[in-house]
Amino acid sequence: MKFTLSKQVKDAINSNKPVLALESTIISSGMPFPQNIEFQNKAEKICLDLGVVPATIAIIKGKIHVGLGEKDLLFIATDKSVKKISKREIGICLEKKQSGATTVSSTSHIAFNAGIKVFSTGGIGGVHRGYDKSLDMSQDIISLSETPIVVVCSGVKSFLDVDKTAEALETFGITTVGYKTDCFPLFYTSSSDIKLQHCYKNAKKVVGLFKLNKEARLNSSILVLNPVPKKHEIPSQEMESIISSAIIEMESVGISGKETTPYLLKTIAQKTKNKSLKTNIKLALNNISLGAKIAQKI
Repeated sequence: MKFTLSKQVKDAINSNKPVLALESTIISSGMPFPQNIEFQNKAEKICLDLGVVPATIAIIKGKIHVGLGEKDLLFIATDKSVKKISKREIGICLEKKQSGATTVSSTSHIAFNAGIKVFSTGGIGGVHRGYDKSLDMSQDIISLSETPIVVVCSGVKSFLDVDKTAEALETFGITTVGYKTDCFPLFYTSSSDIKLQHCYKNAKKVVGLFKLNKEARLNSSILVLNPVPKKHEIPSQEMESIISSAIIEMESVGISGKETTPYLLKTIAQKTKNKSLKTNIKLALNNISLGAKIAQKI
């Protein structure tokens, strides 16, 4: 796999300095402009202040970029030709010389092959509601099962079937741990009734677990569930009614597949008067901070 590494990322990898992988879908479709640029600038500052090099991953005109400059970042944030690219579509995007924002599955795959060991995101994809009829499950689950890196997130998007996703993570052998929590966080909400078996209280312990998994030749990711800070959360009862109405609207207009998440994020933001967007930004930055601290020690 060929990469175009930014100078910062190349120097860091060659010098064995800490690097944190970041996805680009959150920039292209997870947030509107200019909030997406503001978010990215804050994300990169958090990393750099901790001595960690941020490596945002995207495909630009048929080339994989690991680390984005200002021009590339603006392109991903604003250009309508940028597609949402999952792991299975990497080759297609390269062959057609298209531009793509990477999801959790494609970002983690590229990061691992570039030698990056830690990746922070907002929330992973999972099992969709109505799975019994649609069999709709995100490629993120499969990718996590076969990519041995650390992935920091705040759970799965709340509009998914969280119970079934938690079961799927276990079924596919993905090491799943809570960070200072013993329950599965619900993205916008910090807690749930879904209990976790394992809780880690500092970054050093997570790094130790990563090394032991590597020694045991386990191929799955370590999924670190880092709840949104309580002061920024939205109560689950409030979110559930909003999510339910957003899903009904989505189904009425025939939205499905990879367009589901961008549509629901936008609709939920409208229904919460951007409160959900603010929470999304806070939890993602919190995950980047934790990811950088793990990268420091790995």
